[in-house]
Amino acid sequence: MTSTYKRWLALSVAAGLAGCGDSGNATASDSGTMTQGTVDPTANPTGTTPTTGGTATDSDSGGSMSNGMTMSTTVGPTTTTIGPTTSTTTDSTTASTDTTTTSTATTDTTTGPGTDSTGMTTGGVCRPGDTGGMGMAEKSYIFIPSQDTDDVAKVNTQTLVEEARYKIGPGGESASRTAVSADGRYVVVNNRQTGRSTMLAANVEDCVDTNANGVIDTSQNAGDVRPWGQDECILWQIQWPYGGAWDDGPRGVTWTPGTWDPVQCKYVDPKVWIGYMAQDQSSVHLVRVGVDGTVEETIVVPGWNGSGFAPYGAALDPDFKPWFSSLRGEFVRVNTDQNPITVDRFTPPGNVQSYGFTVDPDGHPWFGGNCGPITRFDPDTQTYTAIPGTEAGCWRGVTADKNFTWVANNSPCALAQVDRMTNTLVAQHNTNPCSVAIGLSVDIEDFVWLVDQSGWAWKIDPDNVPAMQQVMVPGSHYVYSDMTGGQLKSILPQ
Repeated sequence: MTSTYKRWLALSVAAGLAGCGDSGNATASDSGTMTQGTVDPTANPTGTTPTTGGTATDSDSGGSMSNGMTMSTTVGPTTTTIGPTTSTTTDSTTASTDTTTTSTATTDTTTGPGTDSTGMTTGGVCRPGDTGGMGMAEKSYIFIPSQDTDDVAKVNTQTLVEEARYKIGPGGESASRTAVSADGRYVVVNNRQTGRSTMLAANVEDCVDTNANGVIDTSQNAGDVRPWGQDECILWQIQWPYGGAWDDGPRGVTWTPGTWDPVQCKYVDPKVWIGYMAQDQSSVHLVRVGVDGTVEETIVVPGWNGSGFAPYGAALDPDFKPWFSSLRGEFVRVNTDQNPITVDRFTPPGNVQSYGFTVDPDGHPWFGGNCGPITRFDPDTQTYTAIPGTEAGCWRGVTADKNFTWVANNSPCALAQVDRMTNTLVAQHNTNPCSVAIGLSVDIEDFVWLVDQSGWAWKIDPDNVPAMQQVMVPGSHYVYSDMTGGQLKSILPQ
């Protein structure tokens, strides 16, 4: 049974460069062991959502809000325990895997409403792919965070105009990873320094009139940045119980599209997965959060091997399973199709030096080595393929479209294009200027976006790379994530 058909049957949840370190002020070494992921029965992060009336104090002692709204605590996480497990280890020279399974897992083999025995649509009810993907509106944005100004820019990928800018915390946030939901409606920004995740609505119709004045008070352009707590398109913020250090704050973040509704012909109730270092600074928490800010699940991965950092990157595979990577260490797959949820852990060969991360439309994770080769991982064969000619690069952000994997390089400053079918380096493209090439994302029209840390981005046509267009976006941009929602679009049924 193909993974696409299985998803139709069961579509529930489903740095600046210095010594090649994070943001230029940390170094890391490659070490660690593998242990089984478990569920934390005690973690209880404080989440807050705007309501009307009164005054508000932010849960972080670093700032406060006084915009006439109160902040109410969201529901804490539910807890479960991991069931019986089995472990297998392959040849350590190629791959190591700690595979967690459960005796209570079941597979949905029934035929969904409106389909025949082969899963084909009947009776006028649509299924994923009938609408050409996630059905994102004709609007398309890239959300670029600035680590030095505590805000995120909303840039129209078609007009190249920055339409709004939002504060994502009271100060000292060090905004980094950004993830856009599959329908383009919601955006989560992770802040490394304060351990805060902030969600905003991309469309005014999803914003909330918290002061009940009959209008949505929100940023109207790049220069209109409302004080923290006074922009009504900021829907919630969660202060995680993280380890307290800059290394520990949330980084890796990815959305799931939600559950397929054949009547509405779209995905509903999306979820976001976020990773951060727990207070004990030895385990990490992988948490699932609803669009209302409710923390629904907390998975604990003990003995995390990530060079002392929280999960570094995240992406979703075609089976709707989140993957989290680390800085020069292990990476994990979250088996959301298991009940209870389990975690598979993988440790790549030492030369991989994982940094940037994505999952391509075929379900293969890719790593930008820093400093090491561009590498592809095949989950089926448990093998790693280093791309010839990339061994000497200092690679950063990674993204993939239907034909190529694109990787930012800092040595030399360039954009690498890798043919995904042949695993060969097509070219290293120069950008002029090129300062510190960092983040990569693919928009809904299949244009590649390269974000330079020094205050600009490039919109790139894969069929005509030299004709790239520069877009100025003030701030220091340190980002490795799905800033457009394009990674999700690439793995949805087409």
